[in-house]
Amino acid sequence: MPLLTFALAVHGEQAYLEGCADSLLAHHLADVELVVVDDASPGHAPRLLDELAARDDRVRVEHLAERAGPGAARNRALELARGDYVWFVETTDLLPAGAVDTVARTLGATRPDVLLVGHEVADALGRTRPGSHAAVLARVADGEPRPLEQRPGVAELAPVVWNKAFRRAHLEAIGARFAPHRHGELALTWPALLAAQRITASPAAGYVRRRPANATPEPGSPFDVFTAADAVFAFLDAHPELPAERARLVAPALLRQQLALLRRVPAARRGEFFAAMSAGQRRHRRGDEPQPRGRVARLRHRLLERGDHRAFRLLEAAQERRRGLGARRRGAGRLRRRTLSRARNLELRRYYRARRHAPIDPNLAVFAAYWYRGYSCNPRAIYEAARELVPEMRGVWVVKRDAVESLPPGVEHVVPGTREYYDVIARAQYFVNNVNFPDHLVKRPGTVHVMTHHGTPLKQMGLDLQRHPVTGSRMNFPALLRRCRRWDFSVSANVFSTLIWERVYPTRYESIESGYPRNDVLARAGEAETAAARANLGLDPGQVAVLYAPTHREYQQGYVPVLDLAAAADALGPEFVLLARLHYFHEADPVLRDLHRQGRLRDVAAHPSIEELCLAADVLVTDYSSLMFDYAVLDRPIVIHAPDWETYRSIRGTYFDLMAEGPGLVTRTEAQLAAALRSRAAWDEASSRSRAAFRERFCSLEDGHAAERVVRRVWLGEPVAAAAPTEPITR
Repeated sequence: MPLLTFALAVHGEQAYLEGCADSLLAHHLADVELVVVDDASPGHAPRLLDELAARDDRVRVEHLAERAGPGAARNRALELARGDYVWFVETTDLLPAGAVDTVARTLGATRPDVLLVGHEVADALGRTRPGSHAAVLARVADGEPRPLEQRPGVAELAPVVWNKAFRRAHLEAIGARFAPHRHGELALTWPALLAAQRITASPAAGYVRRRPANATPEPGSPFDVFTAADAVFAFLDAHPELPAERARLVAPALLRQQLALLRRVPAARRGEFFAAMSAGQRRHRRGDEPQPRGRVARLRHRLLERGDHRAFRLLEAAQERRRGLGARRRGAGRLRRRTLSRARNLELRRYYRARRHAPIDPNLAVFAAYWYRGYSCNPRAIYEAARELVPEMRGVWVVKRDAVESLPPGVEHVVPGTREYYDVIARAQYFVNNVNFPDHLVKRPGTVHVMTHHGTPLKQMGLDLQRHPVTGSRMNFPALLRRCRRWDFSVSANVFSTLIWERVYPTRYESIESGYPRNDVLARAGEAETAAARANLGLDPGQVAVLYAPTHREYQQGYVPVLDLAAAADALGPEFVLLARLHYFHEADPVLRDLHRQGRLRDVAAHPSIEELCLAADVLVTDYSSLMFDYAVLDRPIVIHAPDWETYRSIRGTYFDLMAEGPGLVTRTEAQLAAALRSRAAWDEASSRSRAAFRERFCSLEDGHAAERVVRRVWLGEPVAAAAPTEPITR
């Protein structure tokens, strides 16, 4: 039998499952198990759990057909547990390295009824600080198991379950179970602590508490805390043999929890909550509870017992004013600096502020791509689909002045920084972009923001970049999260992307797993579209068109070529034409400015449509660009030319090993690249097998209707069917 069972009740939070499970199982202890109850999770969580159980025989998973709620799911996990001890963890949380070994040693050495575990709290950016009860644990961590009355500060830790490991036989003996309502853990934690003879504390941080903004909200009502409190007092009434010193700790601790909840209850219902608190105090008064310390605390307690909510509010407001005075003084300097900054463009800002009082236009939609660089990518495909499916929509593009001429006829536009621009972003209901809109854009209640992204992520993104000193040092991560909080929808090309986006951009939005709208044209293309694209580029029918599209390297100053384009064109010979498209962050390669080798080397960086270039090309050569995921839709050869893979992976960070899991042949030298193309090795059977596996993993949703799915979900409110990949979600 295992020493310790980790019990996990799961409903959603699919982006965090793998990280949580890895932290629980990242050791080689045979006497540890993970029991997971899938509480009818939506999305990909059920499959992720099955893959986890298939990889590790310490994992057991049970799927519930209908949602039972966290209390019932945890009770079922307790029934399935086989360990001497059970630890109820949360899906979004982690155990730090070494924590399992430390806890296992403590359990084995002291054999407590309840072990209290120290924890850290991680903020939205992953920065940690000691948990609020660190001082309590430090005081009581003397290594000796003791009952609750000898550790009175432990009562402050009762409201949560995740910082405790319980002896399973102890829970069985007292019949402790979670209640079905919100705060149902109180019905287990309090009885376990009250009846325990041996409580031990491990003050070292053995748990990392995270509550990202996109965590699944706990079902139920804040008022459920009173039902939970009644259950705790019912346990006390049923066990009069418990020492009075323990019992008298309950009421003050429950009151502290309820007072903290009162501040989070919607203002319209605080009076009702206060009345319920007051009634509970009178109902459960035993007469021997210790009086609160401090004049204000005693006054607060008397007002609560009298049920005088008005006087209580006045007291709390006075305390809040006293606390806020110092903060206002500290913020005065910052306010003056911000005021000076806002003085610039004051007239336009005032105009924008005034226009935000105008009614929101339900038919007005703002589209943009690549920091207002033009008419392209996923927003373009969504715009064109919406014009057909939502004819009443008025779509307005934001484009910089020098890109206006690239717009097709009939596409309405505004230039950023103008009065027209501020007017449309003030009144539009819909906003669609493949990057974040600027900080000055204010999201009004009732508006809908759609983040389409602009590539499947090979390279690490979002909050993951904090661990990379070069790339991360240039980013303001708090500002990034503020911008991401505008999102209502996040468009995803595949399951792989969904799980990454939800984890590295942890704000509350709905993922639309639709495929990439910009790839619809590739998925629908036939011979006629390919021939037209080649004709537009002036390619001869017999020429092999090689599209070369390298990515940007943030850690380099400017453009540093990794391929000698002139030499490559010469090595390929007259049968090939090399179409060079550098990343849009760079100007053209100097070679391309002066040299077109008899028409065999072409600079296509300024071509308005990457999709047309893909259609025209017979083969793609890239390094780490996300274009590989789009081009794979065409099921044509792809060569990964990666002379600096180790450097790129180390400095930028990647999500999988492209050398082992790529879409085709890998070359590391220019000679290898030329040989792979001239010999047609890029077209061989081995390359085709690699490409097929790559397409199954990343392109299974690309059926030519991705933009339609997005429009139907966002504008028409129709659900998007969940993907059902045949390949494993994780590797």
